[in-house]
Amino acid sequence: MQVQEELVRRSRGHISTSGKKRNFSSNHVFSQIIFCGECGEIYRRVHWNNRGKKSIVWRCVSRLENTWLTCHSRTVLEDMIGLATVDVINKLIVQKDGFLTILKENIETVISETGNNVVSEIDKKLEELQKDLLRLANSKEDYNDIADEIYRLREERHKALAEEAGKKGSKQRLEDMEKFLNEQSTLLEEYDEQLVRRLIEKITVYDDKLTIEFKSGVEVDV
Repeated sequence: MQVQEELVRRSRGHISTSGKKRNFSSNHVFSQIIFCGECGEIYRRVHWNNRGKKSIVWRCVSRLENTWLTCHSRTVLEDMIGLATVDVINKLIVQKDGFLTILKENIETVISETGNNVVSEIDKKLEELQKDLLRLANSKEDYNDIADEIYRLREERHKALAEEAGKKGSKQRLEDMEKFLNEQSTLLEEYDEQLVRRLIEKITVYDDKLTIEFKSGVEVDV
């Protein structure tokens, strides 16, 4: 499920504030998850040579190309972003009891919402309508209205399946965060790329802070 979600994310890209589609162009862990808090554009990885000192930084696309957006957002060192993820994950670990309570409540909510019979009800209606359509077609009567209703219900079924899959995905992400917090007994001492891929959904850069959003929906400022 995680692989499928990642493939969809990469294929869709990101529609930026300027209206441009930003395709996935890097396998770096921070690619397409860092956003500008000022103009809403994505941040891009840049190899910087400042007065002979080489470093890797992330800069808002509005400051790298002409997006017709005025932006004065700051440039952020890649190492600093990595340390910020360590800091924010440790904040969750320190306050794990409170977060675990919230996660359990959210999981129960998603389960109750997912446990509906919308798709099965639509399937029953479709089965009856298809019988009616066949009967009318055999007797050479007009069946256009029934055919239109079948098409409408098929669209409704597709949307219901997509919504249910989304809820199951949300439940899985919540359970993954719960599992991590239950298993993690010590604070992180160094940056862990695999944990960032596993847990973090989005990082928004502001002048005075980074807001990090986890895949479980929890947001923490650092």
